[in-house]
Amino acid sequence: MQYRISKRAAGVNPSLTLAIDAKAKQLKSEGQDVVGFGAGEPDFPTPQHIQDAAIEAMRAGMTKYTPSSGLPALRQAVADKFLKDQGLTYKPSQIIISCGGKHSCYNTIITLCQEGDEVIIPSPYWVSYPEMVTLAGATPVFVSATDATEFKITPEQLRKAITPRTRLFILNSPNNPTGSVYTREELKALADICVEKGVLIMSDEIYEKLVYNGTEHVSVATLSPEIFEHTIIVHGLSKAYSMTGWRIGVTAAPAPIAHAIEAVQSHSTSNPVSFAQAGAVAALKGSQEHLPLWLAEYKRRRDYAWERLKAMPGISCVLAQGAFYLFPNITATGLKSVDFAAKLLEEEKVAVVPGIAFGSDDNIRISYATSMAQIEKGLERMERFCERLATHKK
Repeated sequence: MQYRISKRAAGVNPSLTLAIDAKAKQLKSEGQDVVGFGAGEPDFPTPQHIQDAAIEAMRAGMTKYTPSSGLPALRQAVADKFLKDQGLTYKPSQIIISCGGKHSCYNTIITLCQEGDEVIIPSPYWVSYPEMVTLAGATPVFVSATDATEFKITPEQLRKAITPRTRLFILNSPNNPTGSVYTREELKALADICVEKGVLIMSDEIYEKLVYNGTEHVSVATLSPEIFEHTIIVHGLSKAYSMTGWRIGVTAAPAPIAHAIEAVQSHSTSNPVSFAQAGAVAALKGSQEHLPLWLAEYKRRRDYAWERLKAMPGISCVLAQGAFYLFPNITATGLKSVDFAAKLLEEEKVAVVPGIAFGSDDNIRISYATSMAQIEKGLERMERFCERLATHKK
């Protein structure tokens, strides 16, 4: 029997980051010694007090439906977090708790965008943004940045990309895959153009807590009342609290948009997991002692990996200021990203993500959210691989 797949579904590409991670795990299950730099997932366990809160909630019978947009206590905790950390005032009704940060992004795009709309996406970009835009029937418009600008687009580029069909500008700082962080002044220049042109901003701030060397994370929504009214913040607990499997995402939006997202979610997933939400309340309201410890370790790994990478033949690398990724340029090796990643996995059993998945075929993404022992082993193998490539080019 032939099955007809909708054009919308057929036009979507599977996540290459998840595919690389799955391939590495498969090889490991076969007994091969694979070093995986693919997944954007903290290697630290979820802090114990968060686990305890979820277990206690489950034992107390919190295993039923909650309101589709989340527990009132969690929506209030998120509103309190925005007020405390950014000075932003949201009513709990403007907060939507979703099934992960990815779901928050999808909800926002599917609620705001439709056929005929355009969505501006700075490149390199997180792999799922364009596919979500395509699923909404809208058209992704890419604005490219390179190593020369630390992968940040300019106001001139943004202004040139905006047309009468532009509905949304997607902003991700700190950025996946590059680790770049926009400054306050850079954000203001971009956001002012969006206000001038009537373009909404989806600001993905899930790596907010992961910044280094005194770098400041600035939420674009804080920069003026007009920008606040144009901004939808998408967030989640996966990265800062190592809660990737808990699937707790957050959206904070102007009331009309929040209400529309709430309606969409009520007919798609309904509520996130009940006891996971109890854990999320504990995460936001409880001890934050883990964060400086994790940040210190991430910085140690980042510094080591960056020094090793930039010393390899054919590799150059911008020093990331946030998140837990490096995005080295491999142009001088003579290979494009898919070939580089495939050969590296085949010859040295090291898994990296080809940059083409993020819109840049001249780069690869390396996650340092893994142990220092794995980083040392993986980069030794990668250096050996690059040295062979350099020898063959001579």
